[in-house]
Amino acid sequence: MRWDGQSVRVDDGALPGLQRLGFVRSVRTPQFEGMTFHEVLCKSALNKVPDASMLPFRYTVNGYRGCSHACRYCFARPTHEYLDFDPGADFDSQVVVKTNVVDVLERELARRSWTRETVALGTNTDPYQRAEGRYALMPGILRALTASGTPFSILTKGTLLRRDLPLISEAAQTVPVSVSISLAIGDPDLHREVEPGTPSPQARLGLISAIREAGLNCHVMVAPVLPRLTDSTEHLDDLLGRIAAAGATGVTVFGLHLRGSTRGWFMQWLQATHPELVFEYRRLYRRGAYLPADYRDELRTRVAPLVARYGLTGRATPPMAGAGAVSSEVAAPAHPTLF
Repeated sequence: MRWDGQSVRVDDGALPGLQRLGFVRSVRTPQFEGMTFHEVLCKSALNKVPDASMLPFRYTVNGYRGCSHACRYCFARPTHEYLDFDPGADFDSQVVVKTNVVDVLERELARRSWTRETVALGTNTDPYQRAEGRYALMPGILRALTASGTPFSILTKGTLLRRDLPLISEAAQTVPVSVSISLAIGDPDLHREVEPGTPSPQARLGLISAIREAGLNCHVMVAPVLPRLTDSTEHLDDLLGRIAAAGATGVTVFGLHLRGSTRGWFMQWLQATHPELVFEYRRLYRRGAYLPADYRDELRTRVAPLVARYGLTGRATPPMAGAGAVSSEVAAPAHPTLF
């Protein structure tokens, strides 16, 4: 496996039969059945975003690669191929853990050259996925950012965020903080099909309320909207109504994009579960990863009055506003790295 870009070389004999390129060890435990955690020592924690990406933030921190949320549409799946894993089942079950990420981050933030630019958390895989329950990387990351005076944002589907709300609230007293929750599927049965490893819609609505009770604003990413599955007025009306009732301060809505190997993984699932929609999806995505302009316009027209009705017009504080749509706008993002 190609680990050179993520970790230092460690050869402790823990992984016989595999190329030892930065591994510390692989771990399986009964509490996380079906999952393997590959512990590595990273050389860097702050990831600089290429200027060409046109994102509203330039730095990210990701403690994990791969994600147990197992969202069928996850844009980050192709990144697992770099590690010689497949972007399908391996992405869901083979999770790389940067066990020393906090120590490395503290050193990087202490450099004189660090200018305290906003750091985005949750732009690749979810920082509050199940692995965080075992490794607890986020409290150290949050403390390091706060102590250095570095603003940060969090985007997550994970209700484990509740554990760190006191830390986040305290940080917000001294640095700019943005918290966003991803919730795009209100139907519990469809949720179990599409996002089988994530907390339920009801649990995430509860998380939104908890964030607001902690004195923080909470933006909600209603994305990706799935054509012919979650794009009806009825579904969106019900979901946005519940999001508003939970106390959210604003929403961003945009449709599904399918890039690289994510496209094949998603279409494989669609063929098995909703074969009647395969032709329609091939038509919609025949020219690329993004939905055609006429579909986006139609979705925008459908959503805008609902957003206004429920008072969800609050703008996301940077950098989450860079998803390509804010408040009542609905559009394809300029770059898909938020989901």
